[in-house]
Amino acid sequence: MFFRQRPADNATLSYFFGCAGQQKAVAVDVVAGDEAWFIEEARKADVQITHVIDTHVHADHVSGGPELARRVGAPYWLHESNAGRVHFAFQPLRDGQRLEAGNVLVDVIHTPGHTPDSVCLLVCDLRRADEPWFVLTGDTLFVGAVGRPDLAGQERAMAAQLFDSLHQRLLTLPPEMEIYPGHQAGSACGVGLSGKPASTLAFEKRFNPVLSMPRDEFIDAVTADIPPPPDDMARIVEVNLRGPTPVTLG
Repeated sequence: MFFRQRPADNATLSYFFGCAGQQKAVAVDVVAGDEAWFIEEARKADVQITHVIDTHVHADHVSGGPELARRVGAPYWLHESNAGRVHFAFQPLRDGQRLEAGNVLVDVIHTPGHTPDSVCLLVCDLRRADEPWFVLTGDTLFVGAVGRPDLAGQERAMAAQLFDSLHQRLLTLPPEMEIYPGHQAGSACGVGLSGKPASTLAFEKRFNPVLSMPRDEFIDAVTADIPPPPDDMARIVEVNLRGPTPVTLG
């Protein structure tokens, strides 16, 4: 298995990983403008990008996922709740669904809270073990923090969903599970994010302050100090729902 984490200027973390032996790769949370990087990494690794995934419809940056998928001829994936909301074709992700990229397996976990459509991706490398190795947590769980719950306009209801997603879906995974979030320090998508770009569930359970709070205290805490919304959020969401204008390669 190969694995790349790509930091973007707006503190977004994108991911590129897959099975070199069977020449298949997965791109996750691609930022617009980074499409060429993924294509070049695929060329260097001698793999084909077979899956392009966004963990949710982003509000802080324009997604490069649809454009990358168009360029490489791969399907673009979003959670199924976006049907009728997104104005272009995509492949629907369902809770419990498994995607295969050679010896790399990706299991979909629906984790609403940051947004209604948020998913996490549980990744297994069959060359190492049958058990999952790491989880891409999108904007649900960060290193040292959790995702903001206000972008859908229902702060306390979404905070309650976020608590349930964390405690029923993510924190029940093995403690040694590595986590790779969608952002690091500097992002507007959460409060108190660490600059460290990865952690483990065991470390977060012990040191992430909100994860040890009871439900009501958690809801109060994550709705009490919400930062200003991302710059130009309405336009970004509109673009991500509409889809980008295709870029002609020169």
